[in-house]
Amino acid sequence: MLVDDEAPARARLRQLLEDVADAVPTQVLAEAADGVEALERAEHLLLDAVLVDIRMPRMDGLQLALHLARRAPAPALIFVTAYDRYAVKAFELCALDYLLKPVRAQRLQEALIRVGRQGGAARGLDAAALQTLAPEGRRHLRSSERGRVRLIPVEDVLYLKADQRYVTARTASGEYLLEDSLAQLEAEFGARFIRAHRNCLVARAAIAGYERGGEGEGSEGEAGGAEAANEAEPRWQLILRGIPDRVAASRRQWPQLRALLKG
Repeated sequence: MLVDDEAPARARLRQLLEDVADAVPTQVLAEAADGVEALERAEHLLLDAVLVDIRMPRMDGLQLALHLARRAPAPALIFVTAYDRYAVKAFELCALDYLLKPVRAQRLQEALIRVGRQGGAARGLDAAALQTLAPEGRRHLRSSERGRVRLIPVEDVLYLKADQRYVTARTASGEYLLEDSLAQLEAEFGARFIRAHRNCLVARAAIAGYERGGEGEGSEGEAGGAEAANEAEPRWQLILRGIPDRVAASRRQWPQLRALLKG
């Protein structure tokens, strides 16, 4: 896949791929003008490699890489950029290779040969390294609905709730199913969300207050012992900004939540 917001840049990459086809045969499965379009087009494609510009509108190359790293298998990433210092840092951390604009046929051929030499997990993106390069994490969460990719801004998410196999992201405008686990989301966005009970993370900024809840509300499905009984009977509910939903707070999490509210 070729991802660049400039059509002439994508056209040049296509031409260069044709120029080196005798040495490294390839097939371009899709093109995209930014990260958002790339995710939509990649939804049903098995990609060996993605040649991606770093600076693009809507979603840049680093944010796209954070999403591609979660695919199984993840494609090889080759950054194509005019910014030498930034490209070197990105390459050292997570990319298989990087190409400086204007791209030369010989360098492209070398990068593609490296893709062919790698395979499977060894070729994939290092999610931990990507997190170092983009410490703020993803700016969007990906939801797939009827074959269509929807990207939900993380800043719009009020809470995340796990229910069996899926996690639901709740915003002021609706609910969206995610493929990420609650544990993965907590690890990535722990600075933005706080755990209300075992199955729910709440955006810290979305909490407007709290009120007493009914006994037995918000059961976390635990069994055995006084501690589990307490977990199953949270006494407080969180009031969220902009929506009527109330989120139960477990007794285990309540001290941390109360400290946040008082702070």
